Amino acid sequence: MMPRKTIDELLAQARAGLVRVEPDEAQGAIDGGALLVDIRSESQRAADGIVPSAIWFPRNALGGRCDPSCEARDDRVGDLDRRVIVMCDEGYQSSLAASTLQQLGFARATDLVGGFQAWRAAGLPVAPA
Repeated sequence: MMPRKTIDELLAQARAGLVRVEPDEAQGAIDGGALLVDIRSESQRAADGIVPSAIWFPRNALGGRCDPSCEARDDRVGDLDRRVIVMCDEGYQSSLAASTLQQLGFARATDLVGGFQAWRAAGLPVAPA
C-alpha cells in the first residue's frame, strides 16, 4: 500500500516536473503553435466564458483524448512533441492533469499559473461559452 500524501504534496510533486507558464507566456506559446486545453467544468465555462483558442476536454476524459494509442484520441492534440498547456479555473487541477500528460509521453506538457481566472485578469481573449 502506498503511503498517504496530502493534496499539497501531490501538487508539489506534479509541479516539480512542470515548467509552468504565466498567461502572457501562454498566449505567446499558443501563437507559436502550442495547444491550450481547458479542463474546467461546463458550469464554470458557462458562468465565466471560454478562451476562444482553447479546446475543451472534461478533466476525466483528458487522458483518453490525448493518448496517441487510445481509440478516443482527438486528432487536434497532435503528436507527443506538441507543447500542451492545460488550463483549469485557478491552476490546481491543471498541474495534476499536466503531470498526467507527461506520464503519457507529452514531455512538454505544462499548465497555466492561476488558470482561467489569471488569464481573464491579464486581459487576454475571453468569449461567452
